[in-house]
Amino acid sequence: MNESDRIHTYQTQCPHLRQTLIRDFVLQMDPDYFESFSSAAIMQHLELANQLTFNQPCAMLIQALPSYQYQLTLVAYDYFSEFATFCGVLSSFGLDIREATIFTSLETPSELSTSTKSSRGHPHLKRSSRPMQGLTRKIVVDVFHVQALDGFQFGESEQREFRETVTTLLQLLQKNQIRQARGQVNRRLIENLGKMRNRPTEVVHPVHITFSNPPATQETILDIGSTDTPAFLYTFANALAMRGIYIVKARIEVTDHRVRNRLYVRGRQGGKIQGKGEQQELRTAATLLKEFTHYLSWAPDPGKALNHFDQFLDQWLDQPNTPSRITKLTQSSTLEHLAQLFGSSDYLWEDLLRRQHHNLLPMMNQYQKGPLIRSKSVLTKAIEPLLLKAKSPAEKKQRLNQWKDEELFRIDMRHLLENSPLPQFSEALTNLADVILHQALLQSQKAINPKASLTTPPSMAIFGLGKLGGGELGYASDIEILFVYQIPGRPPRHLAAMLSSDYFERLAQEFLQWIEAKQEGIFHLDTRLRPHGEKGLLANSLEEIQRYYAPQGGAAPFERQALIKLRFVAGNRRLGKAVELHRDQFVYGPDPWDLHTALHLRERQMKELVQPGTTHVKYGAGGLLDVEYTVQYLQLMHGNRHLSIRTPNTLEAIDHLCGAALLTLEEGDRLKDNYLFLRQLIDGLRIVRGNAQDLVLPPSGSDEMVFLARRLGMITTNWLQGARDLEHTIHTRMTQSHEQFLQRFSKH
Repeated sequence: MNESDRIHTYQTQCPHLRQTLIRDFVLQMDPDYFESFSSAAIMQHLELANQLTFNQPCAMLIQALPSYQYQLTLVAYDYFSEFATFCGVLSSFGLDIREATIFTSLETPSELSTSTKSSRGHPHLKRSSRPMQGLTRKIVVDVFHVQALDGFQFGESEQREFRETVTTLLQLLQKNQIRQARGQVNRRLIENLGKMRNRPTEVVHPVHITFSNPPATQETILDIGSTDTPAFLYTFANALAMRGIYIVKARIEVTDHRVRNRLYVRGRQGGKIQGKGEQQELRTAATLLKEFTHYLSWAPDPGKALNHFDQFLDQWLDQPNTPSRITKLTQSSTLEHLAQLFGSSDYLWEDLLRRQHHNLLPMMNQYQKGPLIRSKSVLTKAIEPLLLKAKSPAEKKQRLNQWKDEELFRIDMRHLLENSPLPQFSEALTNLADVILHQALLQSQKAINPKASLTTPPSMAIFGLGKLGGGELGYASDIEILFVYQIPGRPPRHLAAMLSSDYFERLAQEFLQWIEAKQEGIFHLDTRLRPHGEKGLLANSLEEIQRYYAPQGGAAPFERQALIKLRFVAGNRRLGKAVELHRDQFVYGPDPWDLHTALHLRERQMKELVQPGTTHVKYGAGGLLDVEYTVQYLQLMHGNRHLSIRTPNTLEAIDHLCGAALLTLEEGDRLKDNYLFLRQLIDGLRIVRGNAQDLVLPPSGSDEMVFLARRLGMITTNWLQGARDLEHTIHTRMTQSHEQFLQRFSKH
């Protein structure tokens, strides 16, 4: 039957349909289409095509078959990544694809003249809520034969939800919001994979892909063979879409757990895929993307993980790939760890992983060989030879910062993959910070005084405050420091000029130039907790410190409290001990602690730093400050009589407060539990957002809250329930912390 006969036949048999629609449908469909379907089926497809509008870009027919099988016929406007989207939604509903036949209509001159082009070269439909007079754009006809897996129902309610889901996703594709649509499919699919009996194994199943380019076709033919695994067709079609491959038509068959697919595709430029290098790159990338998809259940945010893995492949494929290198990447443990890392945050990817892609796989293979915590002596032995080999101060600075970033990368990666306890993570970061500060001080002294020896103790000491001082660094914690110097009573005449206040101020300024911080704040040096704040000099003499931090000095009550965290880090050890001794005399001296002023400041923090209707996990009622201030107030009130509680570390202070009977064991356990939970929560927020300051909880039930819960290890079958569980735990603990704070101090 030729085209004219087909048009006449269908116009006669379907008189209620528009003749232009039938004519365009027949003229535009691939000739193989008419060989694949009966006349009755084609008329069904015409009926469905007649229902298409801009607001309803897909029409479908669902037919129940014996043994929980179904035939789904979908007729829709054509959008890039549409076939992968259909397959993903089917798999997310627990429908295993056994057979499929897919056709896309051909472009016609009339189509191109009545539509506009998207950025990918695919036409966008003009906005209209009425049926088209003809086929003003390409359509797809996809027929799936599916089997409902054990544990899944596909009754009327599920079918209704399926239709709504497909329509919503196609409307996203219609707007070229491909990543958003892919993210929704991935989330739903991975959430439901946990319900499937045949879950992905840790075995990487080989995918055999052959390319052919017959002269008679405009497309490249891909023949794909592999072992059938859950959502195989989705993962593979999605992998092709992510590499810019457009599927024109396909025949799918699954028999005895073997997949045999034939796909007719066009490359990124719209033509055939003919070059051997291009074919091999596509073969490798599609196979890896397909396998990686099976490990997305390990990712806090699967959508981010898949996008970042695709970007990683772009960089990875630019390098020579040996069989051993490919084998390392395809190991199940590697893919699992990459899913965890890549799915943590856009910030982590942009700031750390993308820049370290050359070192990523080697470090992932090696990170388990060494301990998380490396002692200061081990770290010093590692960095000193690198600095000695440098030929100039600029090269020393570059090596110091590169080594710092690599070590930070190792610590962060191990923490993310193993969810190591906060005290261990903090100790590893603090040891690194101490060594970096020590080396930077030696090098900066040498830079402004070339005659200085690296073995001569400087007349300056550096002290840590805040989380650094307490040995409590976390993810993206500021490095809060204080510079103190001491001029000898009678320095030699030739050294007098070098040991002036101006010299030490220049030394502090030089020091700050030696440590490069990430733009977003990782390893950011903060010097604001110095006498007189930002208005004061960077470096202060021991005498100035002793005058300022004194009962009649200029230090405010909050500065006395902040000094609890002071700890000698680098430089002149004798000077360090002198400052720590003065700290104890001032902070824990006989003068009473002004609790009333402190409580007033805490009230102001809750009112002025927390937006109404939000939950701030640091400043809000029951936030981290309530826990830390409970401990610090008790230290200030009782430290004069109890020397054991004089420690900058919060967890140690709680233990000693319990030992001194200033806290009950129950109170101490509650404080420690809430402290560790809130610190872990803050780390999670910083990792997900890449912002050290934004510590407001995401909206209840939001995707951000869902992914935060997964980042914190609350990986449940029902993702939304995991987010609700996290919210409940947060509010319970914050209420508990605030009540404990008020019970302790509101009566004073």
